[in-house]
Amino acid sequence: MPSATPGSVVAFADAPVAPLGPWTPPHPARAILGDPAAVLAAVALGIVALAALLAPWIAPFDPSLPLDLSARARPPSTTHWFGTDAISRDLLSRVMYGARLSLGISFIAVLVATLVGTGWGAVAGYAGGALDSTLMRIVDTGLAIPRIILLLAIVSLWGALTATGLALVLGLTGWFGASRLVRAEVRRVRQRDFTLAARALGAAPSRVLVRHVLPHAITPMLIAATLAIGQVVVVEAGLAFLGYGIAPPAASWGSIIRDGRDSVATAWWMSVFPGVTLALTVLAINVLGDRLRAALGGRQVPAP
Repeated sequence: MPSATPGSVVAFADAPVAPLGPWTPPHPARAILGDPAAVLAAVALGIVALAALLAPWIAPFDPSLPLDLSARARPPSTTHWFGTDAISRDLLSRVMYGARLSLGISFIAVLVATLVGTGWGAVAGYAGGALDSTLMRIVDTGLAIPRIILLLAIVSLWGALTATGLALVLGLTGWFGASRLVRAEVRRVRQRDFTLAARALGAAPSRVLVRHVLPHAITPMLIAATLAIGQVVVVEAGLAFLGYGIAPPAASWGSIIRDGRDSVATAWWMSVFPGVTLALTVLAINVLGDRLRAALGGRQVPAP
């Protein structure tokens, strides 16, 4: 045994200690591919996304045109895999086009919410002081109002909405959580040594914010945006089910479920197939978002 005097350091030649370096999270793709549930979720989401993108070319029928009177409310068959609805429209074609509309609206809405929330939170967190307090009180006011009530009030006053209009409404009512997330990251990073050094070298505040501070908020915002897409899909479907979505003949998953709500007992396929597609898509998005969060650092990140 080596001897040691008080205050000395004991060195063990046979047990070298490697220096500790910075922890690097696993690569997201590698983490997802190593998880069977994440792989299954990615495959399911990929199938839905491809069906939505290629719907004009691979949908078997026109989703808005009735076939004939004899084809009304037919159960699933080899001709109509998801059956037909009460006015003889092919449900598989409508679900594919509904995916195109629902996912497109959700993606645009989350993009708008992320951009607005990032800008608002970055300014508040970097400026600090009275401006930070004022901007955050506005955010607190927005968070205090239940989102679904705010959405119902807006869409009922607005009237008929286009897909772009609905996406903007969803995005502009969903950025409050994102702004708080970005503000917290900016406040955490703005006093780090590298940002202080950049300011000492004469870098403009806007350059310090964009080049040195905001990149640290990309990871949590990416995770939050992924999880938010699933939430917005559900919100959009709920509005469409209540009759506040896109006007006919365009159809989203919510409006397709609404069309079959009175025939669940006799024509279950009208609501079950779009409902299952909606549920599986949201589940796949949530699983991928959860695995992405674990791969990029494991922090609990609220969705915008």
